[in-house]
Amino acid sequence: MPGNRTRMSWRSRAAATALALCAVLAGCSEGDGSSSVGGKVVLRYTWWGNPDRAARTQEAVDLFEKKNPGIEVQTSFSGYDAYKQKLATQAAGGDAPDVMQLDYRMIDQYASGGVLMDFAKQQGALDTGEFDKGLLATGKVDGKQYAIPQARGTETVVYDTEQWKASGVEPPRQGWTWSEWADAMRALAEKTGKPGATDPGQSEDAFEIWLRGQGKALYTKDRKLGFTADDLARWWTFTDKLRREGAVSSAEQTTQIDGTVENTPLGRGTALSDTNWDAPSSGYLAIIPSGVTLAPMPAGEDGTPGQYFKPSMFMGVAADASHPKESVRLVDFMLNDAEAAKILGATRGIPVNETLRDAIAPELKDFDKTVYDFQASVEGKLNAPPQAPPSGDSALQTTFQRDYDQVSYERMSPREAAENYITEAKAELRS
Repeated sequence: MPGNRTRMSWRSRAAATALALCAVLAGCSEGDGSSSVGGKVVLRYTWWGNPDRAARTQEAVDLFEKKNPGIEVQTSFSGYDAYKQKLATQAAGGDAPDVMQLDYRMIDQYASGGVLMDFAKQQGALDTGEFDKGLLATGKVDGKQYAIPQARGTETVVYDTEQWKASGVEPPRQGWTWSEWADAMRALAEKTGKPGATDPGQSEDAFEIWLRGQGKALYTKDRKLGFTADDLARWWTFTDKLRREGAVSSAEQTTQIDGTVENTPLGRGTALSDTNWDAPSSGYLAIIPSGVTLAPMPAGEDGTPGQYFKPSMFMGVAADASHPKESVRLVDFMLNDAEAAKILGATRGIPVNETLRDAIAPELKDFDKTVYDFQASVEGKLNAPPQAPPSGDSALQTTFQRDYDQVSYERMSPREAAENYITEAKAELRS
């Protein structure tokens, strides 16, 4: 199991790829080991994101340095894929940054690998009193708080507002079920001549929401699969039937998805809706200038919601940080300082600090306000989020899409693909 890996075994495996990665990663270099300059404590803080996020983050960091004149923060950022690879290289070499931005799927890997500090070691330095307890728990591994959620997001049905309205099909509503969603996709296809949605069969995220609507989960608390081949076969049979009917995107359209909104069927104008996380859906505005609407994800047939608020990202502190107290102080500032919150806005999603969330609401504009209003519309109607997934889940996302490709191209039946996935998933989670 991932949680039982020793620190040395994980780092040994990761170190095997470190030299190769260094050859291709910009800015990869040996740490200089310095932790003070001119009498100041020096911290390294890294994150991924776009230039807008970088500019806002740097402005907030400048404010932190002004309020903490004895601390200097050296910052760096990059796109997600490059960031993920570089962080893996740094962690394997024992040179993780003092403060780092983390994805949901990184936490188990780095916590069980001995890379992250348990925040309990710096009690009193971080105030989490304004954080939802369910969200806070997503940063725990084996009961220890290794990561702190920085912002929250939720998955949504995002659709072309004008085209859906023109079709005459009833718009989505809170509490609609997967059966009602499927009927709407069929009606949209019949009235518009194009699929109502991207085929959700390829999305592990959509599958998780479908599972949760039935009271199940992707993973158990001990990091094993929380579903069976029967569950997955039913999901893929459901989505495959819709694909055959033309209610969702074709295999050719679906397999062009590459993580960008531009290459989704909705982004290419070949479908009317998509399932995506709320904040990243802002990318559709450049493609669909007439506007998009965010709607709730379908619920189980008995009304059980599968949708949940998920931390859009986390902050963590290196286990071997030279200045752990000051590192945690930076985390506390980024999450709890009112001035910092106004600077950062919704660049990472809506803040998890409930007081700050309400404080910045009047100043939010454009799609930031759209996201805030959408989250407010489902507030109190969703169940608690799951714990962070095991580290093997990153690889299993690719396996999930690959196996469903076999279904959508009619090379395997839903049952055959489901059994194949279960076999590979169990092997991956044991590795």
